[in-house]
Amino acid sequence: MSTTYAALLRGINVSGHRRVPMPELRLVLQELGHRDVRTHLQSGNAVFTTDAGAGAADESALATALEDAIERRFGFRVDCLVRSGAYLRAVADACPFPAAELEGRQLHVTYYSAPVEPERFAALDQEAFLPEEFRLGDRALYLYAPNGLGRSKLADALARPALVKGLVATTRNWNTVAKLVEMTADAADETPG
Repeated sequence: MSTTYAALLRGINVSGHRRVPMPELRLVLQELGHRDVRTHLQSGNAVFTTDAGAGAADESALATALEDAIERRFGFRVDCLVRSGAYLRAVADACPFPAAELEGRQLHVTYYSAPVEPERFAALDQEAFLPEEFRLGDRALYLYAPNGLGRSKLADALARPALVKGLVATTRNWNTVAKLVEMTADAADETPG
């Protein structure tokens, strides 16, 4: 059975550092045996189809294989999260904010490598950051930042090392979240299972 996934690479192609050209990323994924490989933007978003199952263990194994392949090709390691199209759709559908009413730059999802307990953020005084807000989801955090991520004091607070210790975390704006849902759905529709 084929499953369509998105690979979310963390911290590449930022200010000319840790450069991973998208054509080469597509090639790396193809060399790993994946097909229907496509990328979105230059910030490390790739969609691919593979015959692996759709469980969390499969996602973790796919991410590790991609991290290893990137390190071999480029000489540096990049944290990667791999999520199935079905998971991405579920995260989008569970958004606690009115996504259709907001600009894409105002709403973000931070994907985590593991579930995040509310206790991790208990010491954070959410009222001090209003009108910015966050809500936890399944291995995800939804952030409403009305002035965008670059000006968000709450985003800075949520990224403190003590709060994300032991986790891989990578954030995408809502436009990218929606595009990855669309791309993984399209690939799944085209791939016979």
